[in-house]
Amino acid sequence: MRHRRKTVKLQRPADHRRALLSNLASSLITHGRVRTTLAKAKALRPVAERMVTLGKKADATDDAAKKVHYRRQAIAFLGQKDVVKKLFEEIALASSDRPGGYTRITKLGARQSDSAPMAYIEWVDAYTGPGEEEDEEETAVAESK
Repeated sequence: MRHRRKTVKLQRPADHRRALLSNLASSLITHGRVRTTLAKAKALRPVAERMVTLGKKADATDDAAKKVHYRRQAIAFLGQKDVVKKLFEEIALASSDRPGGYTRITKLGARQSDSAPMAYIEWVDAYTGPGEEEDEEETAVAESK
């Protein structure tokens, strides 16, 4: 029986699964949205939310040693310092008011080649930098004309 066994194995060995989830999490942080299979999106959700929680913990603490510790934990999993920098400085700050549930999974239907169910996974509180909100409003006005 599978009682209390939470790990989604994705038919891969442990090291391959860890690398897959690390790469998907890096892509999600970099691009803001990833198109993947539904099973991979569901497996990625707790990983991505754990990374945002590390960023929020680092932001909330005043202890410099703890800030470095949380950043090193994220670097150990993601493996890219620039991705961790974006995670801690943009995504974690944008999600600072939300107590959890930082990602959204949107089902897309079946992939044509093998009928695998596809989905988008994206951030709920998408970071919009200065000037980006104005561009979106101008685009919406231009499209309505």
